[in-house]
Order: sequence, then C-alpha cells, then structure tokens
Amino acid sequence: MHMVHTRYGDLVPQRTTDDLRRKELLPVDLYEDGSPRGLPLETQVLIDTPAGVVPAEFISFYPDGSLNRVFPLNGRLSGYWTQDDEARLSEPVSLQTPVGELHARVISVSFYKTQALRSLTLWPGEVVSVQTPAGLIKTRTGVSFYPDGSIRSLEPAAPVAVKTPVGEIMAFDPDAVGVNGDCNSLVFNPDGSVRSLCTVSSRVTAFMPDGTRTVCCPQWRESFCGDTEREITPMAILFDGGDVVIRSSAEDASVRFDGDRAVVFAGRWEGMHVARFAGMPLLPRTSCSH
Repeated sequence: MHMVHTRYGDLVPQRTTDDLRRKELLPVDLYEDGSPRGLPLETQVLIDTPAGVVPAEFISFYPDGSLNRVFPLNGRLSGYWTQDDEARLSEPVSLQTPVGELHARVISVSFYKTQALRSLTLWPGEVVSVQTPAGLIKTRTGVSFYPDGSIRSLEPAAPVAVKTPVGEIMAFDPDAVGVNGDCNSLVFNPDGSVRSLCTVSSRVTAFMPDGTRTVCCPQWRESFCGDTEREITPMAILFDGGDVVIRSSAEDASVRFDGDRAVVFAGRWEGMHVARFAGMPLLPRTSCSH
C-alpha cells in the first residue's frame, strides 16, 4: 500500500471513490522536491496538531512539512450531496486557542509557518463565544489570530457594540460569506484597537472646518429573495491611522475623512428602527449625504 511519509505519521492518500461525496480520485499535490503540499486521505485520521487532536480527510503542508491547514471533511458537494449532508458528518472538536478552549464543528483549522494558530473556520450555524478586546462576542463563520496570539478578526453572530475611534458602533455583517476564517468583518489591530468593521445599524457624521456636514449610513438594495422586497446592505468602516474611510455599499466608492481636519463621530442609524416598525425610510441613493 502506498504511503506518504510526514512528520505526523505515515498517511494513506485517497485511492478509492464512492457514489455520493467522493466521486473523484483526488491527486496528491507535491512541491518540487517531492514533499506533499496537499494530501487527500483515504479515510479520516486523527492528527495531533498544535491546537489539539483534529480529525482530517485533507491536509495541506508548508514546504518544511509543517501543517498549513487541516480539513476534518473533504466531500465534494453536488446535486446529490449537499452542504447539509456534509455538515451532518461533522463532529465537534476541542481546540486550544489563544483565547482559551473552544468546542465547535470546524470546516478547517489553519496554522502559520511557526505553527501558531492562524484561524478557525466554523460550519454554518455554529456559534462560539470568543473573548476579545471588545469583550465576549458570540462568533460565527470564523476567528483569526496574529502570530503572537492576539485576536486579528472574527465574524459577529449578531450586532454587537464595540468602541472605535469615533465612538460606539454596532458591528455586524449580514453578508459575511465565510469561505474561511482567515478574514472576517470585525478586525482588530495588534494593540487591540478596532481596525475595521461593518454595520447595518450605525451611522457616521463628519463635520468639516468650513462647517459642512456629511452623514454616512447603510444603504438599501433590492432583496435577493423577491422583486418587491428591499434589504439593508452593510456599511464598511476602516480606521486608517487618524483617518476614517467609509464605504456605504459594495456599489459605492469609498469616502475618506482626514482625521486632522474633520470631526467624526458615530451614532445610531434610525433607518433600521424605521424599517422594522414603519416601513421603508426615504433615503438618498448616495452613500454619504451633506
């Protein structure tokens, strides 16, 4: 039987298929020196990772043979095998992370070359509580860390108030895709301050030296669920040094406010309240209005 030799043991690459979730025979991806880059496994095996023991059906490696990313499952989705089918095979794992032990069903666990934990990607519907510089936040989709173990980013499972350089903002991105947990909408700097976030329930107001005022708030778009329904699109906010950069929707250009000239502060966006209790508010199409 052909084996692939790794520092985590001799592993058997995939050599059979089935009619549902593993219809294709996936090849072993190799680096130029012949060491494995990507390894689909014949059966799920337990891998002793720096974060704990993780079941694996697919493993990617760095050139030195250390772990890059571990996938507990590696089924191929199709019309006959759905994401829900694959998720039912997932079992919770206990992982030792820089924020303590987390117990959850994960799509993948990722590591830096140093083998410090880089990120966790959660199955849809999975929620864990993560201690952050902004407090304990219920998290979906994923969480990532800097190499020193400090929180880099996470995806809030519900709107959560976080302190920013312009005041308190309700952080939440209903459009979070969740391809992997490396990049999420609520991002922290290494010192714990907020770097960027998305919101659907806060606005930002900027006053310029000449007395003009600009108000930025989330926008409306046609709902993907129906021709007559509309929904709120998240507004993205970046704190770049002393500047504040805002993009009110994916279709709008970013607006930058110079921190040395503008007085910028955040507040509650009443459009969310009006939408819930009194129908659609009349809002300008432009992302930031004067």
